Amino acid sequence: MTRPEPVFPEGRHALYAAHRYSAAIRSGDLLFVSGQVGSRTDGSPEPDYLAQVRVAFANLKAVLAAAGCTLADIVDVTSFHTDPQAQLAAFLAVKDEAFPQAPFPNWTAVGVTWLAGFDVEIKVIARIPQPA
Repeated sequence: MTRPEPVFPEGRHALYAAHRYSAAIRSGDLLFVSGQVGSRTDGSPEPDYLAQVRVAFANLKAVLAAAGCTLADIVDVTSFHTDPQAQLAAFLAVKDEAFPQAPFPNWTAVGVTWLAGFDVEIKVIARIPQPA
């Protein structure tokens, strides 16, 4: 049995240590990425919603890259939104940039009342590419 292995991107270890979680866990050929938010380098939320979504996707890409993955390796996406009705169009615009063509990953959007000061969070499962 494969032992789960934590994965961390460069420069964000303090954020994960402060809240006691891993950025991602590698288990076999799967990568389970914790919810990524639009946090600036000091850990505070990016105030503009569209910019916050872009930063959340950038943070997601950094975690994926630390495990040798890209957005193309994602098989499942769950996004959390504090005001889905007002935010969905802007979120979809950035999501469409991240996943511009089929095949698209699975996607579930969830409305929530609290994200620790953030307005969006993106959690994914990816398949880790195997060396040829």
